[in-house]
Amino acid sequence: MKKFVIAFVMSLFPVVAMAATEGVKLDHIEIDLENQASLQRGMQTFVNNCLGCHSAQYQRYERAANDLGMPNELVEEHLLLGDQKIGDQMTIAMQKADAGKWFGNPPPDLTLEARLRGPDWIYTYLRSFYKDESRPWGVNNVVFADVGMPNVLEYLQGEQVNHCTPEELMHAEKKIDPLTGQEMGGCLTISKAGLQTPAEFDRTIYDLVNFMAYIGEPSKLDSHRIGTKVLIFLFIFFFIAYALKKEYWRDVH
Repeated sequence: MKKFVIAFVMSLFPVVAMAATEGVKLDHIEIDLENQASLQRGMQTFVNNCLGCHSAQYQRYERAANDLGMPNELVEEHLLLGDQKIGDQMTIAMQKADAGKWFGNPPPDLTLEARLRGPDWIYTYLRSFYKDESRPWGVNNVVFADVGMPNVLEYLQGEQVNHCTPEELMHAEKKIDPLTGQEMGGCLTISKAGLQTPAEFDRTIYDLVNFMAYIGEPSKLDSHRIGTKVLIFLFIFFFIAYALKKEYWRDVH
């Protein structure tokens, strides 16, 4: 038993070390898989902005449409590209060899990305690009330094600039104006407006991350529905079982 405890504690060291090296404070979000409107908007953002380079090959359009309450006809009309079919997996046409030449490494499949990194990491990462002319794509990222990905959502968010050194970035904290509810100060500020306000862009990213959390575990929606029914059944069955027990043992005493 002692050896098992020691082995378990030792196995946690890499996780603790990884958490310590992250440094950047992540913004927390609450995933809501029951919010179909959010998931639908997230799927639209994912298909229109992410699916050009990143695949979600373990997810099918039809499964997403059924789970999110979207008619197949609307998905076929607005979200399918080229000769794709509603039953196809969410793959891309770009070859890995070409992606390696263009980006240095092929963009990862995003099906399980939310489970791998966590929703908070993705939510913070997608909102933390800033202008950096020294980088190949002209942008860098607070969460993922020297990232090799362009800021594909810059047209919505606008162009951000960074006012802090790397050391200051690690310890920067956002402050909220108590009157307006808007962020004050911070290292990143919008220097050139995009198509959305900061609040609208945050909602867009939330919807996108919400959808990515869904595709990471689509069965979770069914688990929630079935789990609720099971709990209701067990609650009712408890009284039936208790009454049955009383009847069986009535003559024993």
